Amino acid sequence: MLKTTDMLLLLFCLVGTSDSLYKQWIPDTNYENKANWDKESVPCGNDIVQFPGQRKVSVFVETANAVKEMRLPVDGEFILNSGAGFYVVSGQDPGCGAGVTKKFKDSESLRWLNPALWQASATLDDLQRGNFLFSVHEESVPCQYDDVVFKASSSFRVDTSTGQSTVPVKSVSVLGKKYESTSEFTQYLSSRSGQLQFHGSSAVTVGNQECGDPSGCACGNSVNHKQICSTVQCASLGCKKPLLPVGHCCKVCGAIVTIHFATGFNLLTYRQRIHHLFLVLPKYKSIQLGMSKIFKSQQLMGVIPFGTSPEIQVVIVDEEKGTQSEGLAWDILKDARSHGSSLGITEAEFQASSGKTSNQTGSSAGMVVGTVFGVLIGITFIITLTFLIRRGVIQMPSSLPSLPSLPSLSSFRRSRIEEDLGGPLDHGYDNPIFDKPNMMPEVPGFYATETQNSISMTQSGVHFVNPAYDDNETDFNA
Repeated sequence: MLKTTDMLLLLFCLVGTSDSLYKQWIPDTNYENKANWDKESVPCGNDIVQFPGQRKVSVFVETANAVKEMRLPVDGEFILNSGAGFYVVSGQDPGCGAGVTKKFKDSESLRWLNPALWQASATLDDLQRGNFLFSVHEESVPCQYDDVVFKASSSFRVDTSTGQSTVPVKSVSVLGKKYESTSEFTQYLSSRSGQLQFHGSSAVTVGNQECGDPSGCACGNSVNHKQICSTVQCASLGCKKPLLPVGHCCKVCGAIVTIHFATGFNLLTYRQRIHHLFLVLPKYKSIQLGMSKIFKSQQLMGVIPFGTSPEIQVVIVDEEKGTQSEGLAWDILKDARSHGSSLGITEAEFQASSGKTSNQTGSSAGMVVGTVFGVLIGITFIITLTFLIRRGVIQMPSSLPSLPSLPSLSSFRRSRIEEDLGGPLDHGYDNPIFDKPNMMPEVPGFYATETQNSISMTQSGVHFVNPAYDDNETDFNA
């Protein structure tokens, strides 16, 4: 029976706010690792050992090893475990064969941003047991809140160049020692071993705080997406409609579940819930599932960006062209329908590589409402823009063609009257003086005297001076 303290500890573990993972570097430069030798076997007493002459290397030696001859690099080190070292066998080593030259492989090109060179686990125990998590490529590389682990009994060499000045993480463990202090880890980087193990244009820094948001935090590797993907080779796929998850470099066969959440959602507990409810089932044994918080850009009418919206992305991949993934996606959706309110989930939907899609609240109705809303916004925008241009509030560039003029109310009424009368209106006869003022200059001297104009035109009409009443200067409005 659990004690009260044990129950509190268990509860704390389930509802903790930390979204950090343990990311372990896979390659090493261990002498006893046969993968580090060109002949795929560890040198023995009849062999000649050769290290790259112009390369820097830090080699961890776990046990005592017999050699015939050893050619060392210009710059390097051996980190010797207790009782480890080298010795020369007198005569022939009976279990070694004829003896060959074995070259230590060059580790100079191993990059921090290569997602294939990392393993992720939720705890250190899972890391040691080999219980690894699947992640999109961006999050396979250590995120800013992660604990980075280099194996305790090993050495390595990693190129940390990212295009950024620093590579921030929560902590780094090297040779069994965990570094969480910036000053302490900086001191290690400046040591002989630190310079041989870490190289590149970007400095790894420690001391980032844990993610304080229960719904998760952004990984921070999107800025390095292109460099991460440059190390990835995508495989050919056989599914009907491959999917491209956010943060991934390659399309996948499977399903992507999108979770919309509200206050009260906890990413850590939800990840554990999905694991205990579904991933332990035999039918989902081949499933790989990655869950993370992403920020998806929002676009007005599918074109104009206006911010981002946080979502939980659940990527499900299997080895059977996505058929198993679609089944798990449906199970997750049903669970969200039944328990979404208690989990802080407001909506859930998924898309599968088979071409099927579904959501919790009804995708058809949502699409209709969204389409109508978008059309109304577009019409309102065009009318408002036209009004502001007509009022002179917005000035159109001179290089753009002018907007077509809108018909006035008077012209609209006139056209309606003409339609009712069956044709254009008859205005009677033309008066050459009043109806065609532009004809006046054609009769020189008729409308003018020596001292003044006898006829003048104003906005109110045409005025003339009657010679019979010249002294009174009486004006008659025509």
